[in-house]
Amino acid sequence: MNALRIILTQNEAHYRKEESQTNKMTYPLPPFSTIIGAIHKACNFKTYHPMNISVQGKYGSLTKQPFTNHCFLNSVMDDRGILVKVANEEQLSSRYEKVAATKKSQGNSFLKGITLDVFDEDLLNEYRALKILGSEIGDFKKLRLDKIKNLFKKRKKTIGDKKKLFSKNSNEYIHLENREKEIKNLEVLIDDKFKTFRENNYEKKVSRYQGLVTSLGYYEVLNYVKLVIHVSSDDETLKIIKDNIYNLKALGRSEDFVYVEEIEEVSLSNEIDRELTSEYSSYINIDLLNNESVFIHKTAKSKVAGTRYYINKDYNIIDNKRIFNKKKVLYISKFNVDEDSSGIYLDKEYIVTFN
Repeated sequence: MNALRIILTQNEAHYRKEESQTNKMTYPLPPFSTIIGAIHKACNFKTYHPMNISVQGKYGSLTKQPFTNHCFLNSVMDDRGILVKVANEEQLSSRYEKVAATKKSQGNSFLKGITLDVFDEDLLNEYRALKILGSEIGDFKKLRLDKIKNLFKKRKKTIGDKKKLFSKNSNEYIHLENREKEIKNLEVLIDDKFKTFRENNYEKKVSRYQGLVTSLGYYEVLNYVKLVIHVSSDDETLKIIKDNIYNLKALGRSEDFVYVEEIEEVSLSNEIDRELTSEYSSYINIDLLNNESVFIHKTAKSKVAGTRYYINKDYNIIDNKRIFNKKKVLYISKFNVDEDSSGIYLDKEYIVTFN
């Protein structure tokens, strides 16, 4: 089997586990999807190029780096957090302007200006004016609009009662029915005008003001990482990858820079004539463990112990959502293979297992 062997190093790296939030945990090796995505970006592929990945490696230490976690609240709390104005009212944008922040744990008020750090007085005044307008709109609906709607309701009931006194073909019935339609149309017109005014003059504008709270979180960071990656694909794709591999700038986060030490075309063999021990940790397909192609000691062929992961490889777009194809793997180190192993490839001193 033809493949590419890519050897790279990183001073630090974080391969985030999707389920971790405040404290962002890392996989010990990059998931297949992370590698495939980085290769596609480096090669400027516009469509998916099928490929299989084998990844093995090691790192020097694991440390934690602090970061500020930003969380938008569902609504602005008047007495806590940070008041911000976002760039796009239709979504939680990463771009925002700070308006004001509360100083204490309680007793603050954005509307009354109590114990605040004010960053933009004009925006704070705009926010207060919008909240006042919102109260006025609420009062108008309660004190005037709801009374008018109740009046319409009573008139429709009166007309309904009168219609029962006449036949449907009579002039009186037709007159009452037309009057009923006029009231309903007027009711809809008033509702539409009120909703349009409220949406354009209040809801859209005030929705750009949101509450923001911050908390301290941590990244798990791998230090002094070395990775040995094997890529299997068609010949044309492998050639493009080889020609563009030095465009690969980062793996993991955008700041997790890589140094590509080696890129080489290799021929993989599945003929193993002796027991071999892996120098690096690796993701091993669960099937290789079940058929005892991978083990610890040859004498008893002890089963391998490690950490099970269910990691992403590639995905399909279904209903505008990414549905990932996941692989069941075991993360292990110092494992053995021998002449009875199947599904295993050799590249000189490297044991290669595709998933």
